[in-house]
Amino acid sequence: MTHKPFLIGPFTQILTLAGLPLKGALKDDQLECLAHAGIRVRAGVIEAVGPFTPMEKQALREGLEVIQITEKAVVAPGWVDAHTHTCFAGSRARDYALRNSGSTYLEIAATGGGIWDTVRQTRKAPESSLEDRIVERCRKFAADGVTTLEIKSGYGLHSEGELKMLRAIEKAGRRTGQDLVATCLAAHMVPRDFSGTPEAYLDSLVNDLLPVVKSEGLAPRVDIFVEESAFTPDQALAYLKKAAAMGFDLTVHADQFTTGGSRVAIQSGARSADHLEASGPKEVQALAESGVIAVALPGASLGLGCGYTPARALLDAGAALAIASDYNPGSAPMGDLIAQASILGASEKLSNAEVLAGVTFRAAAALGLTDRGTLAPGSRADFNIYHTEHYNEITYHQGQLKPHSVWKDGRSILEAKAEGHD
Repeated sequence: MTHKPFLIGPFTQILTLAGLPLKGALKDDQLECLAHAGIRVRAGVIEAVGPFTPMEKQALREGLEVIQITEKAVVAPGWVDAHTHTCFAGSRARDYALRNSGSTYLEIAATGGGIWDTVRQTRKAPESSLEDRIVERCRKFAADGVTTLEIKSGYGLHSEGELKMLRAIEKAGRRTGQDLVATCLAAHMVPRDFSGTPEAYLDSLVNDLLPVVKSEGLAPRVDIFVEESAFTPDQALAYLKKAAAMGFDLTVHADQFTTGGSRVAIQSGARSADHLEASGPKEVQALAESGVIAVALPGASLGLGCGYTPARALLDAGAALAIASDYNPGSAPMGDLIAQASILGASEKLSNAEVLAGVTFRAAAALGLTDRGTLAPGSRADFNIYHTEHYNEITYHQGQLKPHSVWKDGRSILEAKAEGHD
């Protein structure tokens, strides 16, 4: 970073999210909230957080730039969305309408819908078109305060298509102000045009696709969908062990409709198990006793009209809970992380501390990132400024209160118009 150090403040409140445990339930009185405070930034990293007046005097003595906040303002860490499918072409609005009218997944798929519809459209799209769509969608994520987001492949389902998606994600990352973390989800399902067994398809990924992904540095992570319509637990575990041996981090689409995937995540040493709507007491306890982060995806529950991840039970059992949007064209087209996290909080009776931890440092941990998600010395200077007097307003408005400005690595990547944000 070459930009000059600066001090920004005074903020009505700085919600630091610092000093909280990675696992287990949280109460709101555990949140550190500093009044009339400032943030000092150097080379894109937070150097100090504390009372504004003495920090301002020191900054002026040192000749640092001081960015004055003259309105009521709450600042929170930049949000981290740890599970999205932002790279795709086409729409599945027809699927949504059919599903709400009573059609089943298999019936929709039989008439040309479902994941395979998105695969066909994504395969046809040029890489440059996919890149442009990612950049456009990331602008909306930025407007919602998301400064880091994971993006999966998985709509190519052959080497050519998967590499095209991952290269589009990489190129889009150079154009957005955010950090994009790519995940190879070539094991989304067995492609309909593959003539062999599921095991043969997974072997083709290990032998042909993953070595290229690794050599080109296109994705540090590998994912697989463990479900009756995709891959069995035994197939998934064998695949993940091979991917881990190649140096990939692991994550698993687990327990969405049936159980078994969370066990695979634990046995393979995955960083996270995502979905978990079908998880019962046995799965909840096993996750709590493991190092795997549970990632709730309320957007999929809203899109499919099904139950939520048992977030309250997971936290009470001692698990680490992150919350992500699952933004995708089929089951979770909304993509508004704070709206979904707030709704999950109301439904599962989560404290604000638990909701906000789930979209900051706990979500970052699900991606293997330890340098963001808090406003504390040494953390990336990723933060959202809201024109409001209290941080409770963020979840209270269920995603409708948008940040006035969004900062990534100490640079402003979004400035909202003044009207409508006071």
